[in-house]
Amino acid sequence: MNTVRRGAAALAAAAVVLGAAAAVPAAAAPSPTPSTGALPAGLYGTKDPTYDGVWRQSLAFIAQRSTGYQPADQAVDWLLGQQCADGSFASYRADATTPCDAKTMRDTNATAAAVQALGSVRRQAAAPEKVDQAVKAATAWLRTVQNKDGGWGYGVGGPSDANSTSIVVGALAANGLKPGSYTSADGRTPYDALLAFALPCSDKDGAGAFAYQPDKDGKLLANADATAAATLAGLGKSIAATKASPEQPPACTDLTKPTAERAALNGASYLAKALAKTGHLTTPPMPGSTDTTEKPDYGNTADAVVALAAAGASKEAEPALAWLEKNSAAWAKESGPAAYAQLILAARATETDPREFGTADLVEQLNAAGPAPKTPDTSESSTSDDESGFDVWWIIGIGMVVGVGIGFLVSGRKK
Repeated sequence: MNTVRRGAAALAAAAVVLGAAAAVPAAAAPSPTPSTGALPAGLYGTKDPTYDGVWRQSLAFIAQRSTGYQPADQAVDWLLGQQCADGSFASYRADATTPCDAKTMRDTNATAAAVQALGSVRRQAAAPEKVDQAVKAATAWLRTVQNKDGGWGYGVGGPSDANSTSIVVGALAANGLKPGSYTSADGRTPYDALLAFALPCSDKDGAGAFAYQPDKDGKLLANADATAAATLAGLGKSIAATKASPEQPPACTDLTKPTAERAALNGASYLAKALAKTGHLTTPPMPGSTDTTEKPDYGNTADAVVALAAAGASKEAEPALAWLEKNSAAWAKESGPAAYAQLILAARATETDPREFGTADLVEQLNAAGPAPKTPDTSESSTSDDESGFDVWWIIGIGMVVGVGIGFLVSGRKK
């Protein structure tokens, strides 16, 4: 999914520059060129953060919490400082002291990822009230930019796509909110939008898959990245989803009245078949490239593993996980924090130890990519998707209240 984000962000930046060129001198237009100079001390990674600063920081937080670590206060403060006054986040703001204005390219993906990341760290943060306020402001902003079809595009006002809609759904759900309650001006929900991207089981090339968006002719084309994202969202789960039980072999079934959950299970069926071909997903050649060979897609393979595990098909994900353990080290080292995070989440979803991932200790590698996190507190459980951002002792405490007859109802996240 990070590949899609980078591409969308770059296109958005180019669109702003091209759109601004007719109205203002080129020198005054926002520059999409990579930022230069020293990077902020609280930021994870060493590469140019122009298109993925907030995204990679957020994934690092989510993965660290999943392994019991709490990000350093300095890292949390950096992410908080990236937020605009209206609650939104851009992909990256080099100068966070300058207020966001009309030229600031708000990013629904970055905002949603930050919502989930901050929600996961707030109970252990130095200023939990401040973090909580940031989460509330961001989720409120996401509601204001929801499209009429119930979904979200990458940028404000852009057409809805399966990936953006899914990351928002997952972030809301991870914070204990009901995505289905987010209705558009036309009364549509995010699940209505996702169903519009679902291919029927009768489609010979993409049975059960999701498209990123309809093509220029309105046709839906199977997209494995979008399918992995939408499978999680259709199940009401986030990118930190854990293994579901009991196991259920994925199958594609069309219903007269489709549901998001059924479409998600159909998506898992498509992913299982796609992975079975080579043990991993691939990236098609870039348009116009002389190299026509498909390349292994490590990040989307990791996302597919999480989606399959969340759908109760972790057995079908095992070969892909084994392939990642054997082949992903060089890719992760080159790609940085977000890659380590994706691999950690894939390992965790399949109940694999990320500290012994092939020959790599993914936890150590991620922790070394930013400010040293706080040592894990063995009295607390790491954040899980099903805990909606709360630690396990909070849930146990509520359960005890229920046990003595107070009558509180504690339920898992529902769509």
